[in-house]
Amino acid sequence: MNKEMYDLTAWTVKTAKSAGADECRAGVGSERFVNISYRDHKPENIKEATTKQLGLEVFVNGRYSVQTTSDLRRDALKDFISNAIATTKLLAEDPYRILPDPKYYEGRAKVDLGVLDPAYNKLTPEDRHSMVKALEDSALAAGGNKVISVTAMEYDSYDELLLMSSNGFEGYRESTYFQAGAQMTIQDEGDRRPTGFDYAATAIKKNMPSPEQIGTGAAKRTLSLLGGKKLKTETLPIIIENWNVSRIVGGFLAAMNGSSIQQKRSFLADKKGQKIASKHFTIIDDPFVKGGLGSRLFDMDGFALKKRVMVDAGVLKEFFVDWYYSRKLGWEPTTGGPSNLIIPQGKRSLKEIMKDLGRGIFITGFIGGNSNSTTGDASIGITGQLFENGELVQAVAEMNIADNHLKFWNRLVEVANDPFPYSSYRMPSLVFEDVVVSGL
Repeated sequence: MNKEMYDLTAWTVKTAKSAGADECRAGVGSERFVNISYRDHKPENIKEATTKQLGLEVFVNGRYSVQTTSDLRRDALKDFISNAIATTKLLAEDPYRILPDPKYYEGRAKVDLGVLDPAYNKLTPEDRHSMVKALEDSALAAGGNKVISVTAMEYDSYDELLLMSSNGFEGYRESTYFQAGAQMTIQDEGDRRPTGFDYAATAIKKNMPSPEQIGTGAAKRTLSLLGGKKLKTETLPIIIENWNVSRIVGGFLAAMNGSSIQQKRSFLADKKGQKIASKHFTIIDDPFVKGGLGSRLFDMDGFALKKRVMVDAGVLKEFFVDWYYSRKLGWEPTTGGPSNLIIPQGKRSLKEIMKDLGRGIFITGFIGGNSNSTTGDASIGITGQLFENGELVQAVAEMNIADNHLKFWNRLVEVANDPFPYSSYRMPSLVFEDVVVSGL
């Protein structure tokens, strides 16, 4: 644990209590990041920064506020704390705002999450520039004479957080993050200029694919959009590609939050224990995935996290309910949001599935869209490929799917064997039947 951060956080908690806070929680966070992008074989952006910030949650006279500062000198912090308490006293009372029962801090797992790359400090400016150059070069080479432009980028960061409360919670986490990607625009028929991209993100750099793989992937994905056409409206099977599944799942998850339920904005509010999807739909929230981008041992309430099955074979089992909304709802809390979300993979490859489906649409991208967490109604634009007998035959564009989540997830008929590894949403491609795809 970072002793300097620990001492500062402990001093802040003690000072806030002495200054009149009934309870308090303080967190000190630090981040160092580098971001480089190239376009036309030269740097377009180069950014590097180190930031440190202190956040203080104050509970006083039944009132609550959270305030932040980046001035961490103790003399300045004394004034910051004093002002925070004074302004909190002016707010309206909120009887639900108190620190969690310390029993929820207990039982924290003692495991190495594998989210800190010990070699992070060995990454040099030359390493970063070489990676981005290789990414851009490979994208341009694979894109050929159709390329209008390519932007290649990398982003990496080192993060620390120390969280402490006046009723006994202490937590520290340290992590690294690496991301690289390329975006390409190409010339199509007439004035159409499709844009595509590819990327990868990991906690440990050695787990990243090569720049050449990412650059080639960006070109391949973009070139697959050539000749995209709007087809006639049709009811047929669809396959949502693994790295796009999070967009569809996100609309479903919005109805699983305690805030949405308490504010009567959730179509799932009264569905716990009920079957709301097909047997193929299971969602697991697993904070202990080795190297997972969402892996953590505690949340911002200080709760000791645990692996949870949120949806089990189509049956809704849990909600994401933090301490505050658990009190407002009169429910047992779980956690305020997801860590790593997993849909268990199936047994078959996309190629095998496509061959058996005959005719359908393989969705490789979404455009715009909306999802209403109150009603469950959702609509989104799609891009992708029409397939027949296992072969991709025609790029599709300017089409749309619209449905209600409570109906849509019951159309799920198979899960592929290709979970996407470069996200906290570790989900495979999903296969749905009898979906209306709107076009001409």
